[in-house]
Amino acid sequence: DMVPAISLAYENPELDIMERKPRDANLDHLVTAKLISFSYLQIGMVQAASAFYTYFVVMYDYGFYPSKLFGLALKEGCEGDYKDEQYEWNTNKQNTVTMQQFYKGCSDDLFEWRDPNDVFEYKSNVSDEDIAYTSEALRHAQCAYFVSIVIVQWADIMICKTRKLSIAQQGMRNGMLNFGLLFETVLAAILCYVPWLNKPLGTRQLAFRHFGLPAFPFFAIIFFYDELRKLVLRRTRDGNKPGWVERNTYYQANSLLIFCQQISKHTEKK
Repeated sequence: DMVPAISLAYENPELDIMERKPRDANLDHLVTAKLISFSYLQIGMVQAASAFYTYFVVMYDYGFYPSKLFGLALKEGCEGDYKDEQYEWNTNKQNTVTMQQFYKGCSDDLFEWRDPNDVFEYKSNVSDEDIAYTSEALRHAQCAYFVSIVIVQWADIMICKTRKLSIAQQGMRNGMLNFGLLFETVLAAILCYVPWLNKPLGTRQLAFRHFGLPAFPFFAIIFFYDELRKLVLRRTRDGNKPGWVERNTYYQANSLLIFCQQISKHTEKK
C-alpha cells in the first residue's frame, strides 16, 4: 500500500477547496472518532467481508463446505496410520493426502465433503497433485484472501481522493496514483505466480477465477457506498449548516495529505 498511499501527495486539490473554511487545528485532528468509525466500522467491515467471502469461495470450490471448516483442524484421524493424529494443515508434509484418506472410518457429521463431480479441478504447482480435499486448498484460499485485500484497496484509495466531491468531478488524472494501483496489483501477481516464492511465502498460483474476481462485488460496494455518502453530504447541506451525514462522517483528516503535497511542491522547485 505504500506506493498508492504516497501517490496521494500528487493529487490535485478538490475543485471546491476555496469554498471551504480553513481547518481548525485545535478541533480537526489528523485522527478523529469519525475517521476511525469510517475506516474500521464501515469500509473496514466491507473489506473484511470481501476477504472471508473469497476464502470460503475457494475452499468450497475445492470440496470444503464452509459450515464444515470450523473445528476441522482439531479433529483426529480414526484408523490406520492417521489414527489419533491431527492433519498437517500448516506444513507441506501431507499436502497430497486427501481428507477422505485421512479421516477414513470417521462417522462424525463434520466429515462431509462436496461431490467430486462438483469440485473445481486444478493442480497445485507445489504438490503437483489435484488441490481438492487437501491442505493445498487452504494455501490457495489464503493466497486468494490476500489478493482480495489488494482489490478492495483499489476502491479504498479511489474514495480517499476526495472528501466531498464525486470521483467523476475529480477524475483519475493523478498519474502516480494510477501507477500505484498497477504496482500493487503486479506485485500481488508476482508473489502468487513466481514459482520459487510459493513455498517460502506460502502463496500459490491461483486459478484465474480466484485471482480477485470474488472480491469485485465488494470493490463496487465500497466505491458506490462512498459516492452515495458524498452525494447525500453535498445535497443535505443547508448553507453553512451541515447535514446529519456530514456531521457524522465528514472528517478533517487531510492535514497529512496537504503536508505531503507541500513537500512534493518544494522538492519540485529545487
